[in-house]
Amino acid sequence: MIAITRDVSPAIDRCELTHLSRQPIDVERARAQHRAYEDALERLGCRVVRLDAAPELPDSVFVEDTAIVVSEVAIIMRPGAESRRAETASVAGALGRYRELRWIEEPGTIDGGDVIVCGRRVFVGRSSRTNEAGIAQLRNMLVPFGYRVHGVDLRGCLHLKSAATLVSTDMLLVNPAWIVRDQFADVELLAVAESETYGANVLQAGGGWIYPVSFPRTRDILERHGISPLVVEVDELAKAEGAVTCCSLLVAE
Repeated sequence: MIAITRDVSPAIDRCELTHLSRQPIDVERARAQHRAYEDALERLGCRVVRLDAAPELPDSVFVEDTAIVVSEVAIIMRPGAESRRAETASVAGALGRYRELRWIEEPGTIDGGDVIVCGRRVFVGRSSRTNEAGIAQLRNMLVPFGYRVHGVDLRGCLHLKSAATLVSTDMLLVNPAWIVRDQFADVELLAVAESETYGANVLQAGGGWIYPVSFPRTRDILERHGISPLVVEVDELAKAEGAVTCCSLLVAE
């Protein structure tokens, strides 16, 4: 598995924020956390491909939002925040080596953080960054390959992957307060610890999982279900509304 990453921009203090208040971000600490995250990807068997830094793009470390990748194609997103749309060109250049490319076009918008590919089911969050036109375009691109695309509702969070992430093709880790359970009727839902609101973001990569050290109670829940993740610190990146899924794009070779 290839993991595409990009270093933290020195301008990350100017990142887009929706649900968090702005706090000072220690860029060097964020970079150290990002390097440790890349090390964890490599420990799980991923080959890390680092894109050139984009110092003029504050959110560019969060490469997940720029594309989604399935076995057949890579689809380049049209991010909901206009300031992030310049991030996609270099990602498309990298992904074009591994997949045929498709593009979401105006008036559609989608952030990759709103898309969960769960086997042949694809859940897409209706958020401030992802609109119905974008969901419709994504559906038209994926249905010919046998995928079923479901628009789902969320509340209280930035992206669908703030509220739910893939543990396996049959299970999602979720914050039940931020999703509508009935819209995931055919998937097992594993709830985070009630005190760990932001604990639903886990990354399945290579031969295992990566998870923030900040949510020990939810980590205990995962381990009781046979999931023992590598833990990393991402609290500095979390000030920019980032999490472990945000910082890589995974491509199965």
